[in-house]
Order: sequence, then structure tokens, then C-alpha cells
Amino acid sequence: MTPEAQSLIEISEKDFSIEKVVARLKRPDAGAVVTFLGTVRDDGISGMEVETYREVALEELEKIRTEAMDMFDLKSVDVIHRVGTLSVGDDIVLIVCTAAHRHAAFRGCEHVLEEIKRRAPFWKKEIRTEGERWV
Repeated sequence: MTPEAQSLIEISEKDFSIEKVVARLKRPDAGAVVTFLGTVRDDGISGMEVETYREVALEELEKIRTEAMDMFDLKSVDVIHRVGTLSVGDDIVLIVCTAAHRHAAFRGCEHVLEEIKRRAPFWKKEIRTEGERWV
């Protein structure tokens, strides 16, 4: 990734390739690339449905990205969040942060994750044998 390239903020029904995102973000001025991958875990569910208000979510994800880049001096922040029907083991969210140093990249990645959970309009419905419930 060149210093002029833009970070990626995406909401998608399709799965993504961590390797492609990381390869795109590697750059000479960033010594750290930190990733977070959230997946559907098996805690008694057979799957989940993820919904969002796309326009508002994209706007909020962009705000979170900009804040994190400023707060932690990040070189880039990519966020891909899945929507639709997902099964146990499927990828839900990918966050990739690059920075000159690892401490900033780790802190930035954690900040982005916590702010997405707190502020972005994503809703999850668990699908269980005994029924469904929004969480």
C-alpha cells in the first residue's frame, strides 16, 4: 500500500481474504500490522443473522477509523463487517491496523473494535434449536 492509498471500510454479505487485506496494507513506513478476526462461535447456536442500517453504519465506521488514526498515529485502518446469515465458524468482522510501531497498532485495533461494538448499528439474531433471539 502506498502512503496515498485509502483505508477500506466495507459492509458485505461475502466472505473476505485476510491475506489479501494484509498484503495490500503492508508498507515500508509501517513496522506493525495488527489484525482482529471475529467469528461466529459455537455456544449453543446453529448460526446467526447480522443486520445493519448500512448508510449510518458506514458513516460511523468512517468516523471510528478517522478517530483511531488520529489517536494512535496509525498509517491505515481497514474494517470489513459481514451481514446476512452466518454459520458457526464464519467470519463476522475483520479489523486491520498498521502503524510504525506495534504498541500503536495493537491499541488502535482494540479501540476500533470496542467503538464498533459500542457505536455502530449492527444487530445480531442468534438461531437456536429452541428458537431465535436478538442479542
